[in-house]
Amino acid sequence: QVQLVESGGGFVQPGGSLRLSCAASGDTVRGNGMGWFRQAVGKEREFVASINWIGRYPNYADSVLGRFAISRDIAKNTLYLQMNGLKSEDTGVYYCAVSREMRPSSVQVDGYSYWGQGTQVTVSS
Repeated sequence: QVQLVESGGGFVQPGGSLRLSCAASGDTVRGNGMGWFRQAVGKEREFVASINWIGRYPNYADSVLGRFAISRDIAKNTLYLQMNGLKSEDTGVYYCAVSREMRPSSVQVDGYSYWGQGTQVTVSS
């Protein structure tokens, strides 16, 4: 089993920044890609970003490209999401997840096998 714990969410004004972290424990996820998804109230969970098993080949949703950066520290078994230039439409619960692939090709929820509990991000003036 894998446990994922997200942290770093909070309230921020438009244009601000946050850095999310996702600590993995339990069975190793070092051989798997990982990703971030988000879910706004009343909407489906959507893909935000993914990265491969050694922290290369980041992939981003068009809506966050150029503003967000995904990275991972293999030694610390931790995934990160640096979010800059935040907008109100970025508001939602952010989830980290373990991909079923070494290099994630899916942007769908079912392409990921383990999920964290989520951390709330609210962008508002």
